[in-house]
Amino acid sequence: MILNKKGIGTGLLSLLIILFVQCTSYQNAIQLENGDLLFVTAKETGLSGAINNVTQKQKTASFDHIGILENDGNKMYVLHAAPKGGSQKQSLKNFIKDQKRDQQNIVVYRLKPEYNKAIPTAIEKAHSMLGKPYNFNYILDESSYYCSDFVERAFRDNHIFKLEPMTFIDPKTMKINVFWEEFYGKKNLKVPEGELGCNPNGLAGSEKIERVGDL
Repeated sequence: MILNKKGIGTGLLSLLIILFVQCTSYQNAIQLENGDLLFVTAKETGLSGAINNVTQKQKTASFDHIGILENDGNKMYVLHAAPKGGSQKQSLKNFIKDQKRDQQNIVVYRLKPEYNKAIPTAIEKAHSMLGKPYNFNYILDESSYYCSDFVERAFRDNHIFKLEPMTFIDPKTMKINVFWEEFYGKKNLKVPEGELGCNPNGLAGSEKIERVGDL
């Protein structure tokens, strides 16, 4: 095949455009840091939707899961509590794969610079909680944890987050959400309306962290 000068010029231009796009994409990619908080966007149905229905605070974002990023040498892990596996240290690669499989996105938040000193203590605390089962009742106890509970406890000594009275009231009806009535009814438990707790949307609203971008 013979290329004329025009063809060579067009080819070089195309190559330069491709390289520019690749470099721009790389520059715009989030550089993850130790202690980053990975928030997973909420689904609209099921347990995820029920949690979001009574906890969403931001119009532009709603979350149903959260984990702490740990940069352990040359590898990155996520410390989190999940229904499958309980409190665990999972590779970032597999964590991302799980969320993408469920068609959920990951949004990265980061402690503001003045609070970075809290990260080593939080990660050490998170490690001490690994291996504990998942708390399927979402009522605070010392033997099991749910996702936001796990993260709040990790940062508790530095007061990055705070516990608040939980609510299970549907803002549209101003009554206890039907899902939660049935959920706790099957467990022979009273809906813990007003008891202290936390949730991913509440943690995302902390003034001590800031949104970095989508992963």
